[in-house]
Amino acid sequence: MADPTGFLKHHRELPTRRPVDVRIADWHEVYEPFPVESLRQQAARCMDCGIPFCHNGCPLGNIIPEWNDLVRRSGWGEAIERLHATNNFPEFTGRLCPAPCETACVLGISDDPVTIKQVEVSIIDRAWADGTVRPVLPSARTDQRVAVVGSGPAGLAAAQQLTRAGHNVVVYERADRIGGLLRYGIPEFKLEKRLLDRRLAQMRAEGTVFIPSCNVGVDITADELRASYDAIVLAGGSTIGRDLSVPGRELAGIHLAMEYLVPANRVQQGDCTESPINAAGKRVVIIGGGDTGADCLGTAHRQGAVSVHQLEIMPRPPRLRPVSNPWPTWPVVYRVSSAHEEGGERLFAVSTECFLGDDLGQVRALRMHEVAMVDGRFERVPDTDVELACDLVLLAMGFTGPERPGLLEQLGVAFDSRGNVARDAGWASSVAKVFVAGDIGRGQSLIVWAIAEGRAAAAAVDRYLRGSSELPEPVVPTRR
Repeated sequence: MADPTGFLKHHRELPTRRPVDVRIADWHEVYEPFPVESLRQQAARCMDCGIPFCHNGCPLGNIIPEWNDLVRRSGWGEAIERLHATNNFPEFTGRLCPAPCETACVLGISDDPVTIKQVEVSIIDRAWADGTVRPVLPSARTDQRVAVVGSGPAGLAAAQQLTRAGHNVVVYERADRIGGLLRYGIPEFKLEKRLLDRRLAQMRAEGTVFIPSCNVGVDITADELRASYDAIVLAGGSTIGRDLSVPGRELAGIHLAMEYLVPANRVQQGDCTESPINAAGKRVVIIGGGDTGADCLGTAHRQGAVSVHQLEIMPRPPRLRPVSNPWPTWPVVYRVSSAHEEGGERLFAVSTECFLGDDLGQVRALRMHEVAMVDGRFERVPDTDVELACDLVLLAMGFTGPERPGLLEQLGVAFDSRGNVARDAGWASSVAKVFVAGDIGRGQSLIVWAIAEGRAAAAAVDRYLRGSSELPEPVVPTRR
């Protein structure tokens, strides 16, 4: 056991966030450095449980108790080996994952759980700093060629695993830079893009080839792709944003979240000096209470919004786990992200009825009312109608599935009942030599699921090409 009394001696501690007035004046990450001794104490809180439920909570199967103990003992070299054994990109998950491992931590039954996520990101950041992270070259090369379509976390994980297995891997990305949502969907204050570029440089050194600005299905047809490669991995994500069909939706100033976040990220990449959709001096309303909504919220703060309201149709969650939501299930509780801490007002149990515009066709307000859940349906609460003034509305209500025109229609792949690309238990689509990984097959989900599926699909492709595979294969259930 790491430290039999560690969880008794030390309370849960997290790094301090930079002051709000300081951090909203720039786009850097929000956290202050975490002292090494504090980190070792946090790692010592791990009880090295006989049945470590954190493993089950993590889709990647991270070997959490082992690297916690190694950090406690300052065994940093071994710790990064354990971490990389199950996770290609811990610098991404350590910043972006909501940490289902922590909510499954056994200590969390009666106390605050171990700060697993902070230990994880500290291991990888230290490994990069001391030069431990280097290209991993295959022992032998094959003559097999694999195309990976999509360069988000699922595509990158599949590509790195297959390259390390010796295959010739080419990653196609329709955007002008590699990274998918990691590049243009996640704001700089949550993931500085230098971290992404650093990992991509490692992958290039290992032999992975990247082709940006190539819309597969348009710039290269599905038939051309199938003729050129021995296997194809579809990892294009779930990219169709959920819209809101209410009167006034056509008014200017109403945008899907990605229409807003992408150009904001392009400003940080140096492509332009100002985003064409800018919250500066505006009254902003964000419809949707999830992570994408919080990303819009933090971005609006940094652009200088006058006010921000975030609307959520669900009721406000409780502060503590209800009896009906016991450990180790994911707790539906009230959370305050760094973006929420920075300002804005959150309104729960409300539904937008329509948008109102001015004489020039610009949105000026929305009309909403309160709702209550009755027999599993949202019912309008009488006499609760109210108008909320706004100049910019951002729709952050999630994603409904992959785009079918182009590549998917050309391939002729089957779809499941939820509108995602269907795949079997071996990650294969209905079309020969075409495999599926990530949100394009699973539906909108977490970054850890994307990486886990990318790794699992890579093992399936390797087995398809060679008859067997030595790649590690996470136990990841396909959602069918």
